[in-house]
Amino acid sequence: MELSSSQKAGLVFGGAFVVAGLVLSTIVFPFWNLIREDISEDVEILSNDNGICYVETSDNIPKTIEDCTLEPGDVVNITYGEGLAWATITEP
Repeated sequence: MELSSSQKAGLVFGGAFVVAGLVLSTIVFPFWNLIREDISEDVEILSNDNGICYVETSDNIPKTIEDCTLEPGDVVNITYGEGLAWATITEP
């Protein structure tokens, strides 16, 4: 089976497109940047606003915790992703 010149050009273009995608995915935008490290920390509940608690963490980014029934002053263990503004309670 012999390919016509337009089929050869399409094959070359497709191959170049795949190679460019691989280069971009490995060098420019590494996949591991999407995976955040989980951090666990003991914090004090600062306030509870209708089921949304607010805490201050060591990374100086205030965190919100939804569906929270704790009172201000309670100390809990939370888990959050590095650089994110929300957290979950792991131990009351």
